[in-house]
This record gives sequence, structure tokens and C-alpha cells, in this order.
Amino acid sequence: MTLDETDRRILNALQDGFPITSHPFEQAGREFGLSEDELLTRLGAMKEARIITRFGPFFDAAAMGGAFCLCAMAIPPESFDAVVEQVNAHPEVAHNYERTHHLNMWFVLATETEDEIGTVAAKIEEETGHPVLCFPKLQEFFVRFRVAA
Repeated sequence: MTLDETDRRILNALQDGFPITSHPFEQAGREFGLSEDELLTRLGAMKEARIITRFGPFFDAAAMGGAFCLCAMAIPPESFDAVVEQVNAHPEVAHNYERTHHLNMWFVLATETEDEIGTVAAKIEEETGHPVLCFPKLQEFFVRFRVAA
């Protein structure tokens, strides 16, 4: 898939915000001269082509009373795909990435309470047979990450 100028405008603009209305795709589409269906079709095509991997909000679990924790695991390469499926089966898991390091699997746990971090990590250890290292947040830094399309 090749991005046209409208796709680039959509990607650049929607990184900065999305309307919170009863028909947000309709309102956003108007800003690009598109109907709601046309915008949804373009976003779906970009997702299908893996130009974008997800389209949705990021919630601050801590601000809502929940908790986040960065976790890492050392998984033998021959087991990596199977373990990734086990880990990703937990709804609390987000942002799971493979790294070229002894600790080659890194993911974030987002739970409703601080105590659930340990509970979910223990379940993952039990299911996979591999230790989960938990790195709780000590200080938060806001980094405005934006990719120009």
C-alpha cells in the first residue's frame, strides 16, 4: 500500500487528538473532506497493510486508580512464539516486544489495582515456566512521541 496525501494528513492529524463526540469518525472525516465510511475504510486499509498497528486510545491506568508495570522475560528462541501467545492471552498485557538481549521479551502489565501486578506476573510464570521480572515505575516522564507520515 502506498500512502497518498490524504492518508498522510489523516495520520499526522489523528496523532494529535480525536474528537470525543457521538460520531467521532464522521466529525474527523469532515476535516479531511471524507465521509465517515471513507475515513474508516482508509484506517482499515492502513491497519491491514500494517502501516498502523492499532487505532485507539491509551488510557492512564494509574490515573483511574489502576497500575502499570514494565516486565521482562528471558525466553529461549525456540520457545519464543509459544510463550508470546501465552503471555498475550492475558488481557492485562500490552506493548509486548521482542528485543535482542538476554531479556528478550518486554511487555507492560496494566491492572485495576497495584496488587494485581504480582498476581498476573505469577500466573504468567506458572503458565510459561519462565520468571517474570517486574520493573515498577519510579517516576513518570511525558515524551511526546509523534511520527510524521
